[in-house]
Amino acid sequence: MNLLAAAIWIAVLLSSVLLMAGLRRSRSGSRSGSAGPVPALHDLSEAAFVVGGPGTVVDAALVAMLSDGRLVAGGPGIVQVRPGARATDPAERAVLQAHQGAPSGWLYQVRYAAMRDPAVQEIGDGLADRGLIVPPGSGLRRLRRWGLIQAVVCALLLFPVSLVLTVVSLAFDSGSGVPFIAKVVVVLVGGIVVGLMCAARAKSRVTGAGARALRAIRSAHLNDRTPHVQTALFGLRGLRDPSLRRQLVPAVRGTRLAAAQSRTHSHRTHSHGTDSSSHWSGAEVLPIVWCAGSDGGGGGGSSCGGGSGCGSSAGGCGSSGGGSSCSGGGSGCSTSSSSCSTSSSSCGSSSSCGSSSSSSCGSSS
Repeated sequence: MNLLAAAIWIAVLLSSVLLMAGLRRSRSGSRSGSAGPVPALHDLSEAAFVVGGPGTVVDAALVAMLSDGRLVAGGPGIVQVRPGARATDPAERAVLQAHQGAPSGWLYQVRYAAMRDPAVQEIGDGLADRGLIVPPGSGLRRLRRWGLIQAVVCALLLFPVSLVLTVVSLAFDSGSGVPFIAKVVVVLVGGIVVGLMCAARAKSRVTGAGARALRAIRSAHLNDRTPHVQTALFGLRGLRDPSLRRQLVPAVRGTRLAAAQSRTHSHRTHSHGTDSSSHWSGAEVLPIVWCAGSDGGGGGGSSCGGGSGCGSSAGGCGSSGGGSSCSGGGSGCSTSSSSCSTSSSSCGSSSSCGSSSSSSCGSSS
């Protein structure tokens, strides 16, 4: 029993140390090094990306355009562009272009198309280059799974297994000696706590520098209650206008539903022979998350992040999803004709997955 207890101590401690070291490496900041000034967020679009990924960037643009009348509600869940409406930043241009491709004017369709616009997607690449968020492909999903598995295994060892071994050891030792559970309770409880804490940290893609930059820009806009500013800084939970919430919240739900339907469709497409798989288009999968550029994520190819992402609000860089993969190699997410699709996100307007190196996508909403 003493050898078993020692083995449990060594295994849990080693796993915890490696898990924390891996998490620290993945969130250590900019790939270009720590020299130079502390990175800062340049504008509200970057703040919105840190808060909730492409979804929050587009939400802030939609709120701004609905607030000043450039977009008007044409019915429940439908928007129209006022004649002569102009965009003031890349996110708003993405919204206008997305509306042109959605003749029906459904807001959730406009939202999802604008989220996959290269101008919106590339905001994440710039943030990752400056070490403010962790790019897809940094192993956060694996570390999160590792932490959860460690917590579950330690819980199983602590309760059913340790209790049984304690009863057995007491029976053979005639009630003398230290109970087995007392020998391992400290390390197993510690393993549960470390596993859950690391899994929670791995769920977010925001680095320490990114969190500090976000706090700084929030402080700079502390007294600005403009709806689009609050949406950019806090996501839809910062949007207090009830009429705007009635427009945006159902659009987020519609985006999530479309994502689930697109993932189902992509799975079916890949299950029907090699021919249909090889001609599968990345545009069929709803791109909810950030598709990092070909230089993002450390290593060749590009990947789309999952996990909670850059924040917790709708559209965050963050929840993992499923999907299908490109048959062939990878491409970046820099032009409207390129794609980045594996899990459930794609990048670029009429995108397709054909050749080059590998790419993968995550999903969120």
